[in-house]
Amino acid sequence: MQVPHSNPFQIRSFASGPAAIPAEVLAEVRRDLADWSGSGLSILELPFAGAEFTEIQDEAETDLRLLLGLPPHFRVLFLQGGASAHFSLVPLNLLSEGDVASYVETGYWSARAVSQARRVCAVHIAARGQRAIPPFDTWRVANGAGYCHITTNEAADGLQFHDVPELNGVPLVADMTADLLTRPVDFARYGLVYASAQKNLGTAGLTVVIVRDDLLGHARPGTPAPFDYALQVKERSRVNTPPMFAIYLMGRMLKWLQRLGGLAAVAERNLRKSSRLYDAIESSEFYVCPIPRRDRSNVNVCFRLPTASLTTEFLEAARSRGLLHLSGHHSVGGIRASLYNAVPEEAVELLAGFMDEFARACRKRV
Repeated sequence: MQVPHSNPFQIRSFASGPAAIPAEVLAEVRRDLADWSGSGLSILELPFAGAEFTEIQDEAETDLRLLLGLPPHFRVLFLQGGASAHFSLVPLNLLSEGDVASYVETGYWSARAVSQARRVCAVHIAARGQRAIPPFDTWRVANGAGYCHITTNEAADGLQFHDVPELNGVPLVADMTADLLTRPVDFARYGLVYASAQKNLGTAGLTVVIVRDDLLGHARPGTPAPFDYALQVKERSRVNTPPMFAIYLMGRMLKWLQRLGGLAAVAERNLRKSSRLYDAIESSEFYVCPIPRRDRSNVNVCFRLPTASLTTEFLEAARSRGLLHLSGHHSVGGIRASLYNAVPEEAVELLAGFMDEFARACRKRV
């Protein structure tokens, strides 16, 4: 159901993806859709092998490396398929036939990664958590594992790794779709990271893969050329036509992040946003967050109301205020507010105020 245009409240999106895009970036996109850099061409009309798009892609990679502090022995790939495709492509690129990989299962998306990896390799569950990150000393990584996989932020469940363990030489592989670029990352702790772009990097269609040099060159025979990481490194992500508009938009988002002050400043901003909502939950004695405080996500705040009917009422009332896309993931239910980088603090303050008001109104009816 669409929100009526007559809604007196400013529209705010808390969608899990595609997520909000900053107004100033949208303004740049509107300009470049009509005329890119005074060329008379739309950004959609540039040839992918031409000098213009090569410059766009190279600058985006440079800015990504600078923001992440990426060491030189990591390669950056701009690929397609979404993170879900790479659930299978990671083992196809990193493991030989018969090799085993360990996985840590902490929620909906890590379970999806496990199910898809099992199609192409032997999967060993190193640890499993139920609405919590399993303590590192309980992890049992398989002997000879080619890698150990985690999902750093479970967007459906609302929990996040705030640290990662040392794995005694086993490469750590991470799906960072929900939290790449929301905070600084120590890439010395990782072997490979992948992330879909529609959370913090712009729009759907692009998957960023960041891979350490020593893990390249092991793709199994039969791996499709566009998904052979080593081949794509050699061809600079151009074995096939890359997702050009998504790469362009990512570049605009990276410039915006630089103007915000980089990832340390972004992390502080995101912590303020999530803390404001968690404070509203804790002080209400009405809402409940099932995730332990130490494991709560700073980008996906998930909580529940006392009854299903109140949840429906909450969503309808929020929508009438212009607070959109707050339904929990279909596998979990409840409420989910996704606070990706482009969600402004003002929007979070509006949501927190609405939550306080709604809880007070419900208590008066009891």
